[in-house]
Amino acid sequence: MAVAPPVGAPVETAVSPFYIPSTGGIAAHRAHVLTQGDGFAVLDERGDVQAVGPALEGLFFEDTRYLSHLALTLEGGPPLLLSSTVTEDNAMVSVDLANPDLTEAGRIWLPRGSVHLLRTSVLGEGALFVRIELHQYGAQPARLRLGLTFDADFADIFEVRGTRRSRRGERLPDAHGTGATLGYRGLDGTVRRTRLEFDPPPSALATRYAEWTIDLPAGGGCALDVAVRCVRDGRAPRATSFEASRTTAAGRIADRKARAVDIVSGNEAFNDWMTRSRADLDMLISATPHGLYAHAGIPWFSTAFGRDGIITALLCLWCDPALAAGTLRFLAAHQATELDPAADAEPGKILHETRKGEMAILGEVPFARYYGSIDATPLFVVLAAAYHARTGDLELVRTLWPHIEAALGWMARHGDPDGDGFLEYDRKSVNGLINQGWKDSGDAIFHDSGALAEAPIALAEVQAYAYAAYRGASELATALGETRRAAELDAAAERLRRHFEAAFWIEELGCYALALDGAKRPCRVRSSNAGHVLFGGLASPERAARVAKTLMSPDVFSDWGIRTIACGEARYNPISYHNGSVWPHDNALIAMGLARYGLKQPVLRLLTGLFDASLFLELNRLPELFCGFGRRPGAGPTAYPVACLPQAWASASVFALLGAALGISFDARARQIWLDRPALPTWLDEVRLGNLQLGPATADLVLRRSGASVAVHVQRHTSELGIALTV
Repeated sequence: MAVAPPVGAPVETAVSPFYIPSTGGIAAHRAHVLTQGDGFAVLDERGDVQAVGPALEGLFFEDTRYLSHLALTLEGGPPLLLSSTVTEDNAMVSVDLANPDLTEAGRIWLPRGSVHLLRTSVLGEGALFVRIELHQYGAQPARLRLGLTFDADFADIFEVRGTRRSRRGERLPDAHGTGATLGYRGLDGTVRRTRLEFDPPPSALATRYAEWTIDLPAGGGCALDVAVRCVRDGRAPRATSFEASRTTAAGRIADRKARAVDIVSGNEAFNDWMTRSRADLDMLISATPHGLYAHAGIPWFSTAFGRDGIITALLCLWCDPALAAGTLRFLAAHQATELDPAADAEPGKILHETRKGEMAILGEVPFARYYGSIDATPLFVVLAAAYHARTGDLELVRTLWPHIEAALGWMARHGDPDGDGFLEYDRKSVNGLINQGWKDSGDAIFHDSGALAEAPIALAEVQAYAYAAYRGASELATALGETRRAAELDAAAERLRRHFEAAFWIEELGCYALALDGAKRPCRVRSSNAGHVLFGGLASPERAARVAKTLMSPDVFSDWGIRTIACGEARYNPISYHNGSVWPHDNALIAMGLARYGLKQPVLRLLTGLFDASLFLELNRLPELFCGFGRRPGAGPTAYPVACLPQAWASASVFALLGAALGISFDARARQIWLDRPALPTWLDEVRLGNLQLGPATADLVLRRSGASVAVHVQRHTSELGIALTV
């Protein structure tokens, strides 16, 4: 239950202009999601768009909704819904429909279920393809009218999220031929068009309505295809057809299977969770000119985010290092090189977010290329060091070294403007984010009185990221022969460690402070941020154990996962975005931190909590977050109303949790794979790891639990690869 601030404490609210409002219906119905590159589609149970439910449905491309309505009718009404699902590989939405009882003059002329309609939807790059197959199972032939209504509002994603605009561009006249074209000229001068193509052509085509008259013989069938293409300034989409888009999706999965570790366990439900998580990652990973990059999530964050991309790559680094390489190259190519206060950009800073929609182009929102995050820059260095440790790829490190040095330079100068050794933020852009850590809600950083912290703010977890960045960069400098630079970076890490312990530790809480405010006063609040201090390796072993005990206490651990804020804190609210909810990626990073200090039992509890949550969730898909209520008998976790689903770092969490439990790490120089005190929960007896790669070498391992111990069996490995185990 939420606790009110003490009497007399200021009750402040700080709502971001980019707050995503809930209208009450967003989580009330099932939605199917498809995504490919810069586009995504949100369809309802029938495969329709906007026919029922809230306004987030549609076909989106480059942050614009190109299709806001698409509804299938049979004889003027909706067909009967039989079943609806997204395929296991996330490549296709499959909907089974049938005719209702069709009557005329009080007589049923076609009994319900006589005609089956299979409606399948596939998303290509900038195009949605829909195939409708009909089969007549009745004894008599039937003539049917099949209709399709459609529309496009060309709303910017921020409009869909709730941001109001004083004016919009102009709607262009519709064009009709064998298909239909809807158009919009934005205030940015860009012409965006939605082109609908029909095969076969409809029997009748009117304003935003197509109709086919179909003659079905007894036992006969037919099919029709609809393509919805997103066209920007005459630029045609790359996707060509239904079949080609299916082939592209299959190729994406084949590529991943060739490069990533194949993980299979002895628990089928756990396999289902891993399979769905991997399919969600595959769907969100986009091929860029710089390599693979995971877009953050659907529907609100279907674009490149620096922090999200880095953390996603870190969470699955042990099993898919190619994602980290592409992430590093992409962010290096978009690193800030000059001061731009309107974008919160400073030389060396790593991207927070990039957008391609009308409102971003016009500057109505600052996110065309926005740099307002305090943590993406040190995390970029952390990922570079972790990638090198995982792969031994020194050539990429050489290429990235100027960017790593630029990031370190930003940390020393712009990231620490008062020179006290702590990274801190205070937005420069009047339209920028108020809070610039991963908890970026306006009310997320506060004191134990409930009063909001005033900037500049130094977050606990960001200091841990900085510490890990200095240590990791020192290792990279050593590998490059830069011994003097390595010593400087080690010294910086040690100074930070001493200052951090003195300024952030709160003895009576058994925890690190959430943050320091602008007056260097600690926010004495129990939060999940303290767990990230373990992830960065900044805590002393004794205090790491104290933090683990605090985080696993009933006030913090909900039995599904660790809450962002502990019960009893001033702003605790289990239904809030950042002040009491449970985030899978947050728990995964904490688990990696716990494993770093050898604290395996809490790792297993976190793995168990989120696994149990997945059992209650549709498609076993973990959302961006869920509410922080404790378990109730027979019930699953409580949904958060506007959570992204799927979300990349939530999807990657299972792999980080499993890697933490197994204690898996890599010594690329020695060509060894290490398993440090591997542990498995009681519900998981066996895990098989196939195609485990280290450079050109590979291994297949089987880990089997016997009581509290885990035995490792090497099924296959190349001679130049060693497997090492600590118990």
